[in-house]
Amino acid sequence: MNSNNGTNNRAPMPVAFFGIAVGSLALAGAWRAAARVWAIPETVPAFLTAGALVVWLALSIAYGRKWLMERDAAIAEMRHPVQSAFAALVPVSTMLAAQAVQAYSRDLALGLFGIGVAGALAFGAFLHGRFWQGGRKPELTTPAMYLPSVASSFVAGTAAAGLGFTQVGTLFFGAGVFSWLAIESILLHRAAVHEPIPDALRPTLGIQLAPPVVGGVTYLAITHGAPDTFAYMLLGYGLYQALMLVRLAPWIRQSAFTPSYWAVSFGAAALPTMAIRMLERGATGPIVWIAPAAFIVANVVIGLLIAGTVRAIFDGRLLPMPVARAQA
Repeated sequence: MNSNNGTNNRAPMPVAFFGIAVGSLALAGAWRAAARVWAIPETVPAFLTAGALVVWLALSIAYGRKWLMERDAAIAEMRHPVQSAFAALVPVSTMLAAQAVQAYSRDLALGLFGIGVAGALAFGAFLHGRFWQGGRKPELTTPAMYLPSVASSFVAGTAAAGLGFTQVGTLFFGAGVFSWLAIESILLHRAAVHEPIPDALRPTLGIQLAPPVVGGVTYLAITHGAPDTFAYMLLGYGLYQALMLVRLAPWIRQSAFTPSYWAVSFGAAALPTMAIRMLERGATGPIVWIAPAAFIVANVVIGLLIAGTVRAIFDGRLLPMPVARAQA
């Protein structure tokens, strides 16, 4: 392990670190769904849920401290066209935490849901509204654009439906679907006619997996009965996006590991969650083997992300150096 006497000189925690909380909470959700379908000891998803909540709480405290003690850095981050999008992960993770605690305390879940929805709407209006004002450079147009509107809406929809507010969940689902379709066309156009995405931003392509499967989980939450054709269509597109990411993995991994690689974790965990919930609702055929295969892959992928993060902590590489110090 590298000795690092300058730990206190490290830059403050980037808001993108909330991707770790989102991935951890989503994986715990996948295990809770799996425990309803397969013979899995209840202690396993309970332990993973508790661990994910600890991660979320620790990051929330660290981010709150950033606004109190390093306000200039927090404001600069919110002004950045790419980094600011990850601020949407704060309310997203809060709503995932609401889902995680629902089985233990409905009141706490309602409180977290209310805070998360308010934050999601505020961040969405601010960040998406800024996009409409124009002036964005093509090289800074990345799948992180999904987070303020698509991810927030889908997670809000799932959480609302889980708390019994199905019509509210449907409203959020609609907001997420149409935002997703509009934004994806922008991203495809950017990829087709502009320079390749910079190396440091390539891990954000992992977010591309999330919309169809996170949206699919929401769709199952607001509907009843056996999965219909649209549910299969969403899962099919999610599987296709997963195949695309496998093909792009060598190109994405040209930069060293950083926590930005957690961008793939939400979609990686949501894909098996959707398939497992389809099994739970009576799906047959290919879903019978897709669900366990996707579940295994998700655990391997997120396990590798955890290992990479732990190694970065011990090597003193988790937090970036301040720009002024790095250039000295």
